[in-house]
Order: sequence, then structure tokens, then C-alpha cells
Amino acid sequence: RDACKDLAITPKHTRPYRPQTNGKIERFHRTLADGWAYARLYESTQQRNTALPGWLHFYNHHRAHSAIGGRPPITRLTNVPGHHT
Repeated sequence: RDACKDLAITPKHTRPYRPQTNGKIERFHRTLADGWAYARLYESTQQRNTALPGWLHFYNHHRAHSAIGGRPPITRLTNVPGHHT
């Protein structure tokens, strides 16, 4: 809670046990499972965990997203430190 407050973020809560009220995160969980967690066989949990940062970078910086015109999410942000267009 303190981190959200420090960043001026207001958390939103959905109704428990109602995934249809939280469709965006449910869809991201499916994408995460299909694209990273179960996309290939990993020899260990550690190997899977090590692969996550690279997959998240790909997802946010390179993967085309149809909802935003085939562009990656990073193109929607204008205040990312070290990111200049």
C-alpha cells in the first residue's frame, strides 16, 4: 500500500471469484502462461524464473499488440527514464 501511495496509484479491487469483472488481467495471465510459463519445456523452476525478465521485455518492447495498432506497449508511455524516441 505504501508503494502505491508513494507512486500516487489508486488500487482498484474487483469482486472475489468473478474473473469476468477483471478481464484485462485474466487475459494477461493467459498470455503469460501461453507465452512464457508453458511455451516450452524448462528443466527447472529456476530456469523458468530466469526466462521471465527476457519474456517481459519482449512483451513490453517488441511484441505487437492488436489493441494498440500492432505496436508494443512501450510506445504508449512517454515518461520512461532512459527511453527516448
